[in-house]
Amino acid sequence: MEISPYYEKKTQCLHCKKEFPTLKVRSKFIKVDHTETDFQPIYADGVNALYYNVFVCEHCGFSFTEDFSKYFAPGTQDEIRTQITEKWVHHDFKGERTVFQAIQAYKLAFLCGTIKKEKFVAIAGLTLRLAWLYRSLKNEGQEQRFMTMARDYYMDSYSTEDYSSTQMSDVRIMYMIAELSRRIGDLENATRFFSKVIEKQNIGGEAKIIDMAKEQWAIIREEKEQARQV
Repeated sequence: MEISPYYEKKTQCLHCKKEFPTLKVRSKFIKVDHTETDFQPIYADGVNALYYNVFVCEHCGFSFTEDFSKYFAPGTQDEIRTQITEKWVHHDFKGERTVFQAIQAYKLAFLCGTIKKEKFVAIAGLTLRLAWLYRSLKNEGQEQRFMTMARDYYMDSYSTEDYSSTQMSDVRIMYMIAELSRRIGDLENATRFFSKVIEKQNIGGEAKIIDMAKEQWAIIREEKEQARQV
């Protein structure tokens, strides 16, 4: 009997505390062919784990990822009830998702995360993944829109240091600001933040990111040189 790449998992909603089923991908079916310079994983075998990062509660509509905290600031749950739950039309997200359902789930999580006042770094992750999903559809306008949002949220995270208790290091967050700035054509911020990353090369543990920053910085320098010669 052939094993499905997916399995059903019971998840408890952070907001209404009720349980609901959600689909996850078995780790042995997650095969990454390569990773883009902004860390987008390109999956082999047609199984895209990104589609299943967001949990959508079928009871109240609250949508979240594992990066969301359990804490709700005073008043935010009332706002979620008003803006999300009272308007919630039952959607079924527990089966296999298309790219369009994945986009819908991420947009719901973005809305919920914004109302809940999640950390900037968590919101940045959602908007970055939306950019990747639109990239896979070759929708450049929406890709650019969400990359710009992600870059701005990473900037907010960097200036408030709200990433400090997460898996994001300061080198990685500066790299993300630089690379997303490069991709949206903001070469000034790209150059500034790639330089900041390269300055950290004496600190161990982030050698791969520092090498990537050097490569991207060299590309920008080349592009600027070509632009001067035109």
